[in-house]
Amino acid sequence: MSAGPSSSPQYSNPVVRWIEYRMPIFSTLDNFVGGSYPTPRNLSYWWNFGSLAGIALTLQILTGIVLAMHYTPHVDFAFASVEHIMRDVNFGWLLRYAHANGASMFFIVVYIHIFRGLYYGSYKAPRELLWMIGVVILILMMATAFMGYVLPWGQMSFWGATVITNLFSAIPLVGEGIVTWLWGGYAVDNPTLNRFYSLHFLMPFLIAGVVVFHIIALHQFGSNNPLGIDKKSPKDSIPFHPYYTIKDLFGLAVFFLVFAGFVFYFPNMLGHPDNYIEANPLSTPAHIVPEWYFLPFYAILRAITFDIWFLPAKLIGVILMFGSILVLFFLPWLDTSPVRSARFRPLYKIFFWVLLADCFMLGYLGSQTPEGSRAVFALIGTLYYFFHFLILLPLLGKLETPKPLPASISEPVLRTPLASPAE
Repeated sequence: MSAGPSSSPQYSNPVVRWIEYRMPIFSTLDNFVGGSYPTPRNLSYWWNFGSLAGIALTLQILTGIVLAMHYTPHVDFAFASVEHIMRDVNFGWLLRYAHANGASMFFIVVYIHIFRGLYYGSYKAPRELLWMIGVVILILMMATAFMGYVLPWGQMSFWGATVITNLFSAIPLVGEGIVTWLWGGYAVDNPTLNRFYSLHFLMPFLIAGVVVFHIIALHQFGSNNPLGIDKKSPKDSIPFHPYYTIKDLFGLAVFFLVFAGFVFYFPNMLGHPDNYIEANPLSTPAHIVPEWYFLPFYAILRAITFDIWFLPAKLIGVILMFGSILVLFFLPWLDTSPVRSARFRPLYKIFFWVLLADCFMLGYLGSQTPEGSRAVFALIGTLYYFFHFLILLPLLGKLETPKPLPASISEPVLRTPLASPAE
């Protein structure tokens, strides 16, 4: 393979060479995932979840396209069309279960991907924009999943849509107008279902476009690594292919085993039984809950049960719920430590696990009625969540003494003794 007139590689296959000369798609892919893309040599399996998220998104798009061919976005026929897919369409049950559980798998993978970034400081300079684009992807995922949950038109779909869209009414002056615009009328009805169906079909392609920017930003400075230090010599990196393609394929095999377990053995485990009852505006469920991946944010929404000055409790809950996501945008500047990885930050490591436990606690409380001690713990969990990001992280960066950093990525991998203190 030799350089051509445009300084792009020449390929032996004449068809590939003809295309490459006119559109350098193969050399671009080679730079992204081929041997010419150097990757830190110490990446662990926690770095598999980025590629797994891409696979999960692809599965959602493919299954969603086929399901859309058989779904009827009308309040009189939506529930029946889902039953038709399950009972009459060839392998419709498999497509529907794969799509429904695929959303859960997508969120599991992305949440692990986010917490890996939090632990190893992947949001720190010069990867701030990479992290912020990732937060945009998370927000788009949440919007897409919420609108998709409405489409089966079961009891929880209808009442979940009613409760969540009503949150915008808490916004002063324009809130009622926003809710009417979202509904397409004065109640959750056929215009609402049509809007949500249209947007739910469109937004995964928007997510895919943002993912492209995410990958471009990733390749600008390369992947972070468990040590949280930059590459300093050729020994610190290895080609992405074949080393990490093989590693990713192994992770993909494990992912599909877990995914298949849910689809074939526990297809309804992560759903709500009330959603197998057709939507009835005259019958309110005893307890309205969103899908499991929204539960921590739902607990934050309900945590404030009292007015503060001129702010009603409902508005405060809405601000806190959206703020719990938006605070992640500012994480690169809130964390003032010069050290990225929690491996060398003993105090930060402790508080990271406290944050993870807090998120699990909020998730559990979001699934329960906000009464008695549960309401108190939800308030405590919400306060700690914001305390962690807004107060604790800036203070830790100034007060914590990190452990000595290795001189290079290859040093601990190759077990050479040289080390230098953290700056």
